[in-house]
Amino acid sequence: MVAKIFMLVVFFAVMIGVGFYSRNKAKNVNDYVLGGRSVGPWITAFAFGTSYFSSVVFVGYAGQFGWKYGISATWIGLGNAFIGSLLAWLVLGRRTRVMTQKLDARTMPEYFGKRFDSKALRLAGSLIAFIFLVPYTASIYNGLSRLFGMAFDIPYEVCIIVMALLTAVYVIVGGYMATALNDFIQGIIMLIGIGAVIGAVLMGQGGFLNALKELSLVPTDVTVTAQPLVGSDGLFASFFGPDPMNLLGVIILTSLGTWGLPQMVHKFYTIKDEKAVKTGTVVSTLFAVLVAGGCYFLGGFGRLFADAPGVITENGIAYDNIVPSMLKTLPDLLIGIVVVLVLSASMSTLSSLVITSSSTITLDLIKETFAKNMSEKKQLIIMRTLVAVFVVLSVIMALKPPMFIAQLMGVSWGALAGAFLAPFMYGLYMKNITRSAVWASYIWGVCFTVANMIFGFIKSPINAGAATMLLSLIIVPLISLVTPKLKKEFVNEIFTCYDKTVTVHVDKSLEE
Repeated sequence: MVAKIFMLVVFFAVMIGVGFYSRNKAKNVNDYVLGGRSVGPWITAFAFGTSYFSSVVFVGYAGQFGWKYGISATWIGLGNAFIGSLLAWLVLGRRTRVMTQKLDARTMPEYFGKRFDSKALRLAGSLIAFIFLVPYTASIYNGLSRLFGMAFDIPYEVCIIVMALLTAVYVIVGGYMATALNDFIQGIIMLIGIGAVIGAVLMGQGGFLNALKELSLVPTDVTVTAQPLVGSDGLFASFFGPDPMNLLGVIILTSLGTWGLPQMVHKFYTIKDEKAVKTGTVVSTLFAVLVAGGCYFLGGFGRLFADAPGVITENGIAYDNIVPSMLKTLPDLLIGIVVVLVLSASMSTLSSLVITSSSTITLDLIKETFAKNMSEKKQLIIMRTLVAVFVVLSVIMALKPPMFIAQLMGVSWGALAGAFLAPFMYGLYMKNITRSAVWASYIWGVCFTVANMIFGFIKSPINAGAATMLLSLIIVPLISLVTPKLKKEFVNEIFTCYDKTVTVHVDKSLEE
């Protein structure tokens, strides 16, 4: 216990110290929100990766989907790496940095407002972002608290409140630069920790081969398996698992979803130069392979711990207790590493969420609607105040979560990415996307998500979120074909940002 507490104290001291160190680099709005658009390659890459993965993945998703799909859940981590990281950087990274600088946009709603010449789009986008980021944040507190309860036997409520206060302090003080620097430190911890945890858990099951053999003997559960595969042997240790179609839905939501999440796309706004793009693409992809792939791989062995207390209850399977149960048997020192690992993952994501939400409400709602001439100093004060407000709201929801961690995140991602992904991406590439198409995407993403919560058209919030995103990719170009276009001169002026000629070395291009 002394070792675990010591590790936590050191961790918290470093995080808070970085916050105060970064204070001098957050004296104006641009620096507070974007780090002055001068964040280096490695820090940008780690900021993207650590904001992507949190206790939601390690505790909630790894536990639930590892139980449902066995070893094949590892495909989710690989999808996160190659679709959610590699393709996201290749498709969105460079163009996002160039166009948002041209538009002087610091948030995703501000991008929509300036790209499509509509203050109403900007205001509506800010409200959607703020409302649906709250349940995502609550899911992170939820997962983190369960792990703390396992390691320290501390009440769930106390864990949530302490984590919220610590995150709020360094974000309020240091802004985006504090978040990015802490993300780098936290990312290194995550990389070291995940390998140690996987090795220790598998050794406790007699090694990898023995664990895989035991998993292959687990009977297929009809409650989580597609009917055609019921009765097959060894599905939980197989390549595609017992339910490949629903597995695909999870891969789509958790991988493609990052393309439309404000706190993820925001990382591209802060890119310093071309080197940061190239390094960020490679490093964030490798980071995702190791961290996400490792988490889901570990969760795939969850059924070997079905007899652990708290996993199977009178109300069914407590998915959020599976991973903590897997870790209870570890030595105290390793449990300390796990706690710091998940704490690192969670605080990095939390800090990204709260700074995204506070800056969106301040710049896109309050300043645009009520105080257009607001000074930089007042904007910073309001942003820092809203960080605290957002933390309080998410803590309230986390104290009495309405559903499992995975479902809570599925609702949030489905609404946000369903509303934002298609118009954001198409807006970077296509001149003919219309204002009406953006409204259609907003309405579709929010209304379908809320309606599905009430009426349950699609039983799984995960699959509902995936369907919302995919259909938005069809809706936006179709609506753009039949609705009034923006003025050609206005759009052409925006797209001049891609026309600038730059000189490169011959090793990058063979053009004369």
